[in-house]
Amino acid sequence: MVEPERLLDPGLVAALFHLVLAPATGVHALLFKRDARAAFGWIALCVLLPIAGPIVYLLLGVNRIRRRAAKLEWPALKVGHERGRPSRHDAVTSDRLLQPLRELATIGEKLSRHPLVFGHRVEPLVNGDEAYPRMLDDIDGAVRSVFLSSYIFDGDGVGAAFVDRLAAARERGVDVRVIVDGVGEFYGRPRIGRALQRAGIPFARFLPPRLIPPQLSLNLRNHHKILAVDGHTAYTGGMNIGARHRVSDAGRLARAADLQFRIAGPVAAQLEAEFLRTWTFCTRDESRPPALCPLEQGSGAARVITDGPDEDLDQLTLLLSSAIAAARRRIDIMTPYFLPPRELIAALQAAALRGIEVRLVLPAENNLPFVHWANRNMLWELLFHNIEVVYQAPPFAHTKLLLIDDAYVQIGSTNWDCRSLRLNFELQVELFDERLAGRLREHFETARRAGRPVTLEEVDGRSLPVRLRDACCWLFSPYL
Repeated sequence: MVEPERLLDPGLVAALFHLVLAPATGVHALLFKRDARAAFGWIALCVLLPIAGPIVYLLLGVNRIRRRAAKLEWPALKVGHERGRPSRHDAVTSDRLLQPLRELATIGEKLSRHPLVFGHRVEPLVNGDEAYPRMLDDIDGAVRSVFLSSYIFDGDGVGAAFVDRLAAARERGVDVRVIVDGVGEFYGRPRIGRALQRAGIPFARFLPPRLIPPQLSLNLRNHHKILAVDGHTAYTGGMNIGARHRVSDAGRLARAADLQFRIAGPVAAQLEAEFLRTWTFCTRDESRPPALCPLEQGSGAARVITDGPDEDLDQLTLLLSSAIAAARRRIDIMTPYFLPPRELIAALQAAALRGIEVRLVLPAENNLPFVHWANRNMLWELLFHNIEVVYQAPPFAHTKLLLIDDAYVQIGSTNWDCRSLRLNFELQVELFDERLAGRLREHFETARRAGRPVTLEEVDGRSLPVRLRDACCWLFSPYL
């Protein structure tokens, strides 16, 4: 008979705990990891590292959720969990587009839950110096609703100004709601949630990490940047809310240059719908403002496409690789973080081999040095195939932009890395607008001409210690 004190022995308890948890987490990795190397690594970690291995897997390895209305379900043994949402094979592309653009439009039509809509006026706004005053003015003019979602919402002077205007709109009777990411909120001090609470503004935190009740999905972040006003005007892009994006303040050390886009027209209702879908998930509140029919305000066509570790899994990877394959003359990419999955590297290489001009603009100085180092380890794969790579001069360039040929543009929150394309909830807007594409190509060319070309000789000439550092960082690129 086992003595009672022996049953409470910490070592025995830990061993029993590991014997239960290790097989459970290992089986989960076996069934749900789509990459054999990742599955093997996680299984080995769960089995060989007592207690800590399964716990690390629960924190970082379970990277898929299901959104059923407002309910977060444990991703149990459900067939199809890692498949995402099937494409729409019955999609019909509008004949209002010119023939060269219909192939690109068909791709998005099959991947998005939103139709292509026409009649938009899109204004690129450079840095917070141009974007924030326009955003605040539109909040001041709101009469129906103001919905704001930002990954980082700093509690500095810029953040305080937004809180004041949102509070004033709420006092006028406007439906005001704010979503902040549960991890992104910690980037700012003081935390913006406290200011929103004091101002009486309804807000929700997206998957905030907590122990009781357990919610440990650290990787599943809401990266959306949306300001939707009255259902007919919206802002999106890569810009967060904070003084760091006011680049004119030369005395600030951590500055981030970026583009934000003001969109007037029917696609604003799609951005509002995506905000409300996330709001329902966070709060279980399914209330909606009065329906409206936004008027056409320009000539461009647009559509919202979302991506995330839920039913939207892999939508943007498919869209990007398909858009690259559809290019006929030129592909221009501007992104702050470039650690793409193998399929996108192969797509860019194949485009270059077809004779397509492929150009990539990256920041010369990155706010995350280890991402820059990891990127240096794989740049040779592009340079070897004559893909042009240019380092953009400081301040840190946070702009996210894709231009295909002469009239196709993608804007939004997505970076070209595994975190954005596999772990984060992201949002893109694809635009078919020749005039807008021309303006953005000028912006791209200005940054490219002012930048410094990267050569294969430079990358190959790194010293052995530097190459080892870069390779070690690259090894962790799926989680950078």
